[in-house]
Amino acid sequence: MALTDEVVVRMARRGDVPAQVALLVDDVMGRERDDPADLAPYYAAWDEMALDPNCECLVLELDGRLVGTATLVYSRHLSRKGMRRCTIEEVRVAGDLRGRGLGGVLIESCVDMARARGCGVVQLTSHESRTDAHRFYRRLGFSASHLGMKLYL
Repeated sequence: MALTDEVVVRMARRGDVPAQVALLVDDVMGRERDDPADLAPYYAAWDEMALDPNCECLVLELDGRLVGTATLVYSRHLSRKGMRRCTIEEVRVAGDLRGRGLGGVLIESCVDMARARGCGVVQLTSHESRTDAHRFYRRLGFSASHLGMKLYL
């Protein structure tokens, strides 16, 4: 597949939620965590995210089909002289289209948006088992500079 003008990256809309959830469950880990049978919690999350000026959600379309998604969260911290940063979350590309450059288009758009917001760093986490994703992010210039940890409540 050649990437041409058939690929569109745009801001997500509320009506994209079912397709975004489908991308979340199109994944070994996502099948365990997400459930498209009840979209109510996803719409509730969407509505809250839409009100947050420091949150943006992108989708990637190929020939009119929603095939990718990513969420950007902007924040500012005191360290590094108050530098703004962007955390990229929930990156997904349809399983049948991985390895064709679409993820690169999506991440490039995320980085461009972070730059436009004045961010000095873009960061993300990726589950330790996702070795293919780690190679992908390294190819795009990301480095594994930190060890991430979580505490589920």
